[in-house]
Amino acid sequence: MPGRVEGKIACITGAANGLGRCMALTVAREGAIVVATDLQEDDGASLVSEIEAAGGRAIFLRHDVTCEGDWIAVVGAIRTRFGRLDVLVNNAGIGLPNGPATDIDLADWKRLMAVNVDGLFLGVKHALPLMRESGGGSIINVSSIAGIKASANASAYCASKGAVRLFTKSVALECAALKDGVRVNSLHPGIVETAIWDTLIGTGPEGSNVRPRGATLAAFTEKAVPLGRPGRAEEVAAGVLWLASDESSYVTGTELVIDGARSIA
Repeated sequence: MPGRVEGKIACITGAANGLGRCMALTVAREGAIVVATDLQEDDGASLVSEIEAAGGRAIFLRHDVTCEGDWIAVVGAIRTRFGRLDVLVNNAGIGLPNGPATDIDLADWKRLMAVNVDGLFLGVKHALPLMRESGGGSIINVSSIAGIKASANASAYCASKGAVRLFTKSVALECAALKDGVRVNSLHPGIVETAIWDTLIGTGPEGSNVRPRGATLAAFTEKAVPLGRPGRAEEVAAGVLWLASDESSYVTGTELVIDGARSIA
């Protein structure tokens, strides 16, 4: 039986580790040909090996999402090798700086915006023409519940993820007006078992966050998340798979929130 994204060309940024790696493995298992990009070359190579060992197809490209030249090269490589692009998952992101707004260095703020916002904008800018030539596709911009619900001491992160949310909606309307076949949606994971959330809520190594130490992710989410547990990477990847597939063909400009009801509690 064919997979849910059989034969689609799917580019996933920040794919070497964490959520991005799980997304890549998930869509590859369902038949997509994965173009995994990241700065972590060794982890990227191991991802490709893992996909190929399971019978899938993938390539890895070193990629700094904040560099427009890198985006031009990545999209050019996809065009040359495959001739089309069906799915773009703008997943690459960082979680720092944290703390009160008055304590955030401007350089840290700019770095966060460069990765979380500029990198995503560049992906849309340069991937859209190839998608349109291909007859359409699905762009999935990874935001966060922090783009919906504000948190003290996370103003920079919330600002970056809120920007992703409204940028996504605006581009979705642009694509709909052109009837170009491209759908654009944002994905909003909650507290998931990944390193970025250890940093954001203060359960990582001593000194990595301004919040008190000692709490485990499980203990924190038992109280903070209505479902009483952190999410799993596989649960978020399942949302990406749905948005990448034709099953979501009437879905654009929306927010897929996968957070155990954290954002409405």
